[in-house]
Amino acid sequence: MKINKIFSIILILITSLAYSQFKIDAEIRPRAEYRHGFKTLFPDNANAALFTSQRTRLNFTQSINKLNFYVSVQDVRIWGDVPQLNSADNNGLSIHQAWAEILLDGNFSLKLGRQEVVYDDSRIFGNVAWAQQARSHDMALIKYKEGTFKLDVGLAFNQSKENLIGTNLTTPKTYKSLQYAWLHKDWNNFSGSFLLLNNGLQSSNGIKYSQTLGTHLKAKKENLDLAANLYYQFGNDIANNDLSAYLLGLEANYKITDKTKIGLGVELQSGNDYNSTTGKNNAFTPFYGTNHKFNGFMDYFYVGNHANNVGLLDIYAKANFKLNTKSSLTAFVHSFSAAADINASVSKQLGTEIDLVYGYKFTKEIGVKAGYSQMLASKGMEALKMNTDNNTNNWGWVMVTIKPTLFSSKK
Repeated sequence: MKINKIFSIILILITSLAYSQFKIDAEIRPRAEYRHGFKTLFPDNANAALFTSQRTRLNFTQSINKLNFYVSVQDVRIWGDVPQLNSADNNGLSIHQAWAEILLDGNFSLKLGRQEVVYDDSRIFGNVAWAQQARSHDMALIKYKEGTFKLDVGLAFNQSKENLIGTNLTTPKTYKSLQYAWLHKDWNNFSGSFLLLNNGLQSSNGIKYSQTLGTHLKAKKENLDLAANLYYQFGNDIANNDLSAYLLGLEANYKITDKTKIGLGVELQSGNDYNSTTGKNNAFTPFYGTNHKFNGFMDYFYVGNHANNVGLLDIYAKANFKLNTKSSLTAFVHSFSAAADINASVSKQLGTEIDLVYGYKFTKEIGVKAGYSQMLASKGMEALKMNTDNNTNNWGWVMVTIKPTLFSSKK
């Protein structure tokens, strides 16, 4: 049934070719990973994980008078998760995006449906493109643009099914209600964004709302780029604890030559003392951001983990080297510490992570990336992850991204 619906969408789009601008593009992205301490410290008497995941997408873009239309169908799977010669394949096929944007006038538009939401550096809202399934939202988005000023207002209210009575949400790992306003303005060599997010989570005792208020700032002078994040959270968490938390971040990047760029940064996310039972929550939550982009690629923090925990102080350095017209090498070094106390027997120091990423552009449509990361954990990390086995913790991966344009029609 799901396959029939997808083919119906494809047929409708193709029959409209003569009346609009129409584009079909695709993506095939297999990624092989070796995991030996990814996300958490590796235990004794265990074998490393080795697998290949793949994302396949077919995207349809259509533009006609006063309307932009987009559908992205995707399949996410692990090589081998479906038996050979199977008569049906229901694994992983989904609609990643399906939205229509109505152009109301020269400044306003209304975007309705399932859509990616990405703002600024993806710290609070991002599409999580690294994850094969990625992130999208079911929502209504009101957009305003005049010159270099932009205003977006997003509205969402989620439900598990069509009910006759009640509105309790039973779908896991999502919000019940969401409203936000994002304002952005560009000036010469400077830009600023302001975000106000009202986030409602379903609890057994109604909807609990928290508010996130903050700004993202960028400045540029000659070869120096500066970026800053300042966010504060208040309201109530899902357990109805009073929430008071913050995120502070600053990054500087300097271009030494056309082929070399270096950067230094620091990010502090507030947290709770380990096993705290005060009834107050001081742990910042980056909510719907692309968390894999921040705080180390091994995902020890804020990628499905580390929520309502001791927070994080991340001091890091990075360097990017353009090796030639087709290849590049990027290196990161992170020094991690807890923002709050762990216990009396260990310090706040959590460890050091080293990340290396090599990229090669074979053609415009074909790219290859490979990465290696190693976590050098301290006693604080062992206490936090409850593992004192003292094993090597590393991770390696190779990913091929193929993104061809299959058809393009311009009226």
